[in-house]
Formats: sequence, C-alpha cells, structure tokens
Amino acid sequence: MRRVIVSALALAFLPAAAFAQDPPTQQPPAQTAPATPAQPTAPKIGFKTTAGMLLVQVKPDQTAAFEELMSKLKPALEAATDPALKAQASFKVYKSAEGSQGNALYVVVFDPATPGSEYNFLDMFNKTLTPEQQRDPTMVENFKRWAGAFAGMNILNLSPVSGGM
Repeated sequence: MRRVIVSALALAFLPAAAFAQDPPTQQPPAQTAPATPAQPTAPKIGFKTTAGMLLVQVKPDQTAAFEELMSKLKPALEAATDPALKAQASFKVYKSAEGSQGNALYVVVFDPATPGSEYNFLDMFNKTLTPEQQRDPTMVENFKRWAGAFAGMNILNLSPVSGGM
C-alpha cells in the first residue's frame, strides 16, 4: 500500500518537477545575410508614360492656397540644380469651369513627363529646398496649409495617337 501511495505522489508531483527544470538554452540567432541596399520606392504619384495629366480636386475655400503652391513650384523646379527636378518644371495648370463633387477642379498637364518620377507637388517642392528652408516655421506652416487644400486627385497616363491628333 505504501508503494501505491508513493507512486501516486510521484505521479502527482511529476508535472511540478517538469516545470521546475531549468528552461532550455536558447540558440544564438542565425546569421543573416548582409543587408541589401534600400530599393528606391515607387512614387506616390507617378506616370508610366511620357505624358500625363493630374485632375486635382481642391477644397472650394482653399483654391488660393493651391494656386500659391503652384505659382511657387514652377520657379523652384526651374531653379533646381537636379536635372530630374528641372525636367518636371514643364507643366501647365488649368482651372476647370466645372467643379467636381463640390470641389474646384484643376487640370495639371505634364508633357513631357518622366516615367517613374515623383509628381506629388509637395514632395517635388520639398526637394528644391535646403534643410534650413525645410525647417523654417513659415515653410512648415505653408506645407500644412497647402496639404490641407487637396480633396482628391486622379492620374491619367497619356499616349500620343497616330497622326498627332
């Protein structure tokens, strides 16, 4: 009988003994391959063709902010030292007489456009600024105001048709 009680107690305490053991030693982390260079990110707003159009919806009470941004963007791009940015200065902005979903509608035509380049207006403008200009409180406020003007945007990739129509 004593043997049965001792065996029963041993079985009862077996789980406790198992959990009381030292935790298994952890394996050292596996060696990883050297980091690969960061791949360029795809543009937020980009064209896949050599001409493109942006249909920009601007909040009706923010048209002055959008037009201010566009009036500053073109000269900033033209003065850029980066040839890729300079090439993006070839755009025209039109305001449509018709709105879109209660917003003002602007048409921005890039011809030529550079496929794979970033055509986000704020990013383009930011690339023309020095680090000091980017930190300037007035510029920071301008960027907030300009960003708040947008209500929506559609991208159109354009291809010429035969006959140059």
